[in-house]
Amino acid sequence: MAVNYLFNVSSSEDEDLDFLGDIATRNENFLEETVLNYSEEEFFSNFRVSRHVATELRDSFEGSEYYKNDSGQFGKISAHNHILIFLWFIGHEAASFADVSDRFNITKSSLERIIQRVSVFLSNLAPQVIVWPNAAEKLEIAEHFQANGFPNIIGAIDGSHLKIDKPENDPDSYINRKGYYSVQMQVVCDHTLKIRDVFIGYPGSVHDSRVYRNSSLSQTLAEKCGQYFLLGDSGYPLCANLLTPFKDRGQLTEEQTRYNVRLARNRYVIEHCFGVLKQKFRQMYHIKLRKMEYIVHLIRAACVLHNIALADEFLEEIEVLPVDMPHVIDDPDDEMDLDGDRDAQRARNFVVNNLH
Repeated sequence: MAVNYLFNVSSSEDEDLDFLGDIATRNENFLEETVLNYSEEEFFSNFRVSRHVATELRDSFEGSEYYKNDSGQFGKISAHNHILIFLWFIGHEAASFADVSDRFNITKSSLERIIQRVSVFLSNLAPQVIVWPNAAEKLEIAEHFQANGFPNIIGAIDGSHLKIDKPENDPDSYINRKGYYSVQMQVVCDHTLKIRDVFIGYPGSVHDSRVYRNSSLSQTLAEKCGQYFLLGDSGYPLCANLLTPFKDRGQLTEEQTRYNVRLARNRYVIEHCFGVLKQKFRQMYHIKLRKMEYIVHLIRAACVLHNIALADEFLEEIEVLPVDMPHVIDDPDDEMDLDGDRDAQRARNFVVNNLH
């Protein structure tokens, strides 16, 4: 079945064609000449990963089932160009469909195919790139959080709203509390900001706790964590392996207050993770696709690239901006479930009593 995208374009189709005619000569050799002469720093700044990583992605993509020779009216588009065009698109917030197709001197339909192919290719690398920590890694992660005043922690969990254009199906369900269309991404990360679990696709109107309950992680958390815990904010239900803050109604003990402060301080890693992800792959600030299938693949592709980029030798200092809205309990059914059962409360109290 053919898949089409709808994109926001600032000019009419005729104007776009005229504009393409004006700049075709200027951008005809952008990849072959301009990009070829980029320094390593210039390449990293524009494509968000190093040349070495881009080359590895190209080689993997070229040998995959997702790459097919594109020998239509405008000739074959190489695997190399597929990867670079995709990286440019996902790395620039203002990259409209017209802008990217003009810059790389390709048609809009060719750009559609590139975004589709590479998104799905990268998204399907997730089982190899986004993995739960093994026993040795859990110990290393827990040692970091222990040094920061919180024992037996292997990560933090939170959700983020990613802005989208009006979806084709059931658009009202995607309107979040701030009044814009969004799709939700639930992430677990460790102290290095490495993504360890991701769950994508729930509409923006759904509360974090409901997204969590419908994720596979909620069913497997005890098995995955064992003696360890995740840290979550007040939007998540207290569970035996998921620690959340005490509600502050003015009656917290000194120990409970200390617990809340340390939880917030250690949970910051997930906010930092979201900030780095969005600042590096800026299409995540406002995704220009409407087909939900490809929105989900694009988001997961960004998460895969995020983990790959963490090991990149060309790391940059990123100013982390506020990335999301505070959580508000807006569903009575959710609020009833957040305090947890007795086992969960006992687990939290044990942690409270063993903070030093």
